[in-house]
Amino acid sequence: MSGLGDLSPLAPLTPYVMLILVGFLPNEAWRMLGVVLARGLDEESEIIVFARAVATAILTGVVGKLVVFAPGALASVSLGVRIGALALGVAAFLLSGRSVFAGVAIATFAIIAGVLAFGG
Repeated sequence: MSGLGDLSPLAPLTPYVMLILVGFLPNEAWRMLGVVLARGLDEESEIIVFARAVATAILTGVVGKLVVFAPGALASVSLGVRIGALALGVAAFLLSGRSVFAGVAIATFAIIAGVLAFGG
Protein backbone atom coordinates (compact mmCIF):
# COMPACT_ATOMS: atom_id res chain seq x y z
CA MET A 1 0.00 0.00 0.00
CA SER A 2 1.41 3.34 -0.97
CA GLY A 3 -0.91 5.70 0.89
CA LEU A 4 -2.92 8.24 -1.12
CA GLY A 5 -1.92 6.70 -4.44
CA ASP A 6 -4.36 3.88 -3.69
CA LEU A 7 -7.29 6.32 -3.91
CA SER A 8 -6.69 7.12 -7.60
CA PRO A 9 -9.51 4.83 -8.81
CA LEU A 10 -11.89 6.99 -6.72
CA ALA A 11 -10.67 10.27 -8.21
CA PRO A 12 -13.36 10.38 -10.95
CA LEU A 13 -16.02 10.28 -8.21
CA THR A 14 -14.71 13.40 -6.47
CA PRO A 15 -17.01 15.88 -8.30
CA TYR A 16 -20.07 13.79 -7.45
CA VAL A 17 -19.10 13.48 -3.80
CA MET A 18 -18.54 17.25 -3.64
CA LEU A 19 -21.91 17.87 -5.31
CA ILE A 20 -23.64 15.77 -2.67
CA LEU A 21 -21.70 17.28 0.24
CA VAL A 22 -21.88 20.92 -0.84
CA GLY A 23 -25.07 21.01 -2.92
CA PHE A 24 -27.55 18.38 -1.84
CA LEU A 25 -27.02 17.86 1.89
CA PRO A 26 -27.14 21.52 3.00
CA ASN A 27 -30.25 22.08 0.90
CA GLU A 28 -31.89 18.96 2.28
CA ALA A 29 -31.21 20.05 5.87
CA TRP A 30 -33.03 23.35 5.28
CA ARG A 31 -35.92 21.57 3.58
CA MET A 32 -36.34 19.20 6.52
CA LEU A 33 -36.16 22.11 8.97
CA GLY A 34 -38.86 23.86 6.95
CA VAL A 35 -41.08 20.77 7.08
CA VAL A 36 -40.70 20.55 10.85
CA LEU A 37 -41.31 24.26 11.44
CA ALA A 38 -44.27 24.45 9.03
CA ARG A 39 -46.38 21.87 10.84
CA GLY A 40 -49.64 23.36 11.94
CA LEU A 41 -49.43 26.43 9.69
CA ASP A 42 -52.55 27.28 7.75
CA GLU A 43 -51.80 26.85 4.03
CA GLU A 44 -54.08 29.78 3.23
CA SER A 45 -52.47 32.23 5.67
CA GLU A 46 -51.15 35.46 4.14
CA ILE A 47 -47.48 34.66 4.82
CA ILE A 48 -47.70 31.21 3.21
CA VAL A 49 -49.57 32.56 0.17
CA PHE A 50 -46.96 35.33 -0.14
CA ALA A 51 -44.05 32.86 0.17
CA ARG A 52 -45.62 30.62 -2.48
CA ALA A 53 -46.08 33.60 -4.82
CA VAL A 54 -42.46 34.71 -4.38
CA ALA A 55 -41.17 31.17 -4.98
CA THR A 56 -43.32 30.88 -8.12
CA ALA A 57 -42.09 34.23 -9.41
CA ILE A 58 -38.44 33.29 -8.85
CA LEU A 59 -38.90 29.93 -10.58
CA THR A 60 -40.68 31.60 -13.50
CA GLY A 61 -37.83 34.06 -13.87
CA VAL A 62 -35.20 31.31 -13.84
CA VAL A 63 -37.08 29.24 -16.43
CA GLY A 64 -37.59 32.30 -18.62
CA LYS A 65 -33.91 33.17 -18.44
CA LEU A 66 -32.94 29.58 -19.32
CA VAL A 67 -35.25 29.63 -22.34
CA VAL A 68 -34.24 33.04 -23.69
CA PHE A 69 -30.54 33.05 -22.72
CA ALA A 70 -29.87 29.32 -23.02
CA PRO A 71 -26.57 28.01 -21.64
CA GLY A 72 -24.38 25.22 -23.01
CA ALA A 73 -25.80 22.78 -25.53
CA LEU A 74 -29.27 24.30 -25.24
CA ALA A 75 -27.91 27.48 -26.86
CA SER A 76 -27.58 25.58 -30.15
CA VAL A 77 -31.35 24.97 -30.19
CA SER A 78 -33.27 27.76 -31.92
CA LEU A 79 -35.27 30.19 -29.80
CA GLY A 80 -38.47 29.19 -31.59
CA VAL A 81 -38.02 25.53 -30.67
CA ARG A 82 -37.26 26.45 -27.04
CA ILE A 83 -40.32 28.70 -26.75
CA GLY A 84 -42.51 26.10 -28.46
CA ALA A 85 -41.26 23.40 -26.09
CA LEU A 86 -41.98 25.68 -23.14
CA ALA A 87 -45.52 26.32 -24.38
CA LEU A 88 -46.17 22.61 -24.90
CA GLY A 89 -44.74 21.81 -21.47
CA VAL A 90 -46.96 24.37 -19.76
CA ALA A 91 -50.01 23.08 -21.68
CA ALA A 92 -49.20 19.49 -20.69
CA PHE A 93 -48.75 20.57 -17.07
CA LEU A 94 -52.15 22.26 -17.01
CA LEU A 95 -54.01 19.57 -18.98
CA SER A 96 -52.62 16.73 -16.86
CA GLY A 97 -53.96 18.09 -13.60
CA ARG A 98 -50.77 20.06 -12.77
CA SER A 99 -48.38 17.13 -13.16
CA VAL A 100 -44.81 18.44 -13.16
CA PHE A 101 -43.59 15.15 -14.64
CA ALA A 102 -45.96 15.47 -17.61
CA GLY A 103 -44.89 19.07 -18.26
CA VAL A 104 -41.18 18.31 -18.12
CA ALA A 105 -41.52 15.12 -20.18
CA ILE A 106 -43.54 16.79 -22.95
CA ALA A 107 -41.21 19.82 -23.06
CA THR A 108 -38.19 17.52 -23.27
CA PHE A 109 -39.71 15.50 -26.10
CA ALA A 110 -40.70 18.73 -27.85
CA ILE A 111 -37.11 20.01 -27.77
CA ILE A 112 -35.84 16.69 -29.13
CA ALA A 113 -38.50 16.65 -31.85
CA GLY A 114 -37.78 20.29 -32.71
CA VAL A 115 -34.07 19.64 -33.07
CA LEU A 116 -34.73 16.59 -35.24
CA ALA A 117 -37.34 18.38 -37.37
CA PHE A 118 -35.71 21.81 -37.72
CA GLY A 119 -32.08 21.08 -36.96
CA GLY A 120 -32.04 23.23 -33.84
